[in-house]
Amino acid sequence: MKVKRALISVSDKTGIEDLVKVLNEFGVEILSTGGTAKKIKEMGISCKDVSEYTGFPEMMDGRVKTLHPKIHGGLLALRDNESHMEQARKHNIDMIDMVIVNLYPFEKTVAKEDVKLEEAIENIDIGGPSMLRSAAKNYKSVAVVTNPNRYKDIIIELKANGGSLSEKTLKSLAVEVFERTSQYDDAIYRYLTSQARGIRQKASVGFPQNLDLKFTKVQGLRYGENPHQKAAFYKDPNSKEPGIAGAKQIQGKELSFNNILDLNAAIEIVKEFDEPAASIIKHTNPCGAAVSRSLENAYLDALECDRLSAFGSVVGFNGIVCEKLALVILKEADFVECIIASSFTDGAKKLFSEKKNLRLLEVPGYRKTRSSELDYRKVIGGLLVQDMDLGSVRKEDLKLATKAKPTDEEIKSLLFGWKIVKHVKSNAIVLCKGTKSVGVGAGQMSRVDSVMIAVKKAGDRAKGAVLASDAFFPKPDAITEAHKAGIKAIIQPGGSLKDNEVIEACDKFGIAMVFTGMRHFKH
Repeated sequence: MKVKRALISVSDKTGIEDLVKVLNEFGVEILSTGGTAKKIKEMGISCKDVSEYTGFPEMMDGRVKTLHPKIHGGLLALRDNESHMEQARKHNIDMIDMVIVNLYPFEKTVAKEDVKLEEAIENIDIGGPSMLRSAAKNYKSVAVVTNPNRYKDIIIELKANGGSLSEKTLKSLAVEVFERTSQYDDAIYRYLTSQARGIRQKASVGFPQNLDLKFTKVQGLRYGENPHQKAAFYKDPNSKEPGIAGAKQIQGKELSFNNILDLNAAIEIVKEFDEPAASIIKHTNPCGAAVSRSLENAYLDALECDRLSAFGSVVGFNGIVCEKLALVILKEADFVECIIASSFTDGAKKLFSEKKNLRLLEVPGYRKTRSSELDYRKVIGGLLVQDMDLGSVRKEDLKLATKAKPTDEEIKSLLFGWKIVKHVKSNAIVLCKGTKSVGVGAGQMSRVDSVMIAVKKAGDRAKGAVLASDAFFPKPDAITEAHKAGIKAIIQPGGSLKDNEVIEACDKFGIAMVFTGMRHFKH
């Protein structure tokens, strides 16, 4: 197919000059719009404005400029259909042999912080996708180019074939177009759905009847949870939430399936806090977490919770890892698999570079935030969907259930524990002193077992500690175990049929207990 007339309208003008020059060398008539036409004319190459070609000006702030029969007729007409060609001649419609169009930057627009809905709407391209689809439908007669990365190959083929392109190339370009337009439409759909989701959450209306998901492959993985399982990592291209999916690996060997799960757990815990925070993760559960006046102190406090379990752990920080912190980690940790943080200083990178296998990951644009993303859980043959657990409580939200009242320091510690227990697999128990964990009991089939494990991990540090439970106590047996360990205060949701018995046990042992009225199961 020889190119005689081309329509060019690109928002991303990268590399377009070289292609325009080659088209001009072959005597191709060029139609163009707006800024693209201006750029082509500045190159000293003649081009005709689309408005001149159609006889209609651009209208409505540019919303209407290429939606015209002289454009789409020139793209869709079947060249070997005499009826089509007769109608084209009758209405002075010239054939267009090439369309070079890339779309308004909708994805980049909605990725910006605090983008307004009105700005997003104005970046929904209408004419561009319409031209691309028309040209791609008639690909045997029209070359349609939407990917600037293809310009170089097209230039080579045009030069080799005297200004013509093969049917194989035409077909591959058309397939690329439908891939791009589907991605573009999906981005718009997902953005508008997220807007509606915010309304849904406020109005407590239902989830959509049909849920279409699209994720982009980030990387292949060596294997899944186990070596006999194949695996890959995908990301939601429309997610704005800083986290593992957008993290940049700056050092270390390839990430594993399990590394990614643990890294996600590590960064999500520290995002709970404004103050310097550290988390130490094993099998998605924290074996230590702390908040302190510095990341160095937070890390040491978190490490002291359970040094034994911290071997081979994944570590997360909500700030910059500096040289001083790097020295502390290298001195204190027997073995760390991965570290994820907002960033690393050059000094820290240099120190860690001696540990070639240690994975370091930065989270660009890190900030303490909690978006309204949905939480998906795959089951065989189906998908569970829920809102993210963004629930939190403040001091004034707590309901005193016992005669004993927690001190201000104990309340501060209880609230810290409540933030941590949310990230522990249920049944979950976290023991805390100040703003550091001293014992964690995770994932047990009975809550009393989780209490006993947390107490065992804490040892003597359990005495005088506070206890956070992700759900209510079904019986007072766990309170008895807490008393034996020297627990002074408890935070839990309340709501058990045996709350009165649990409260009586606390009053008997002089333990202060507050209810949150909120559960934090994590299955």
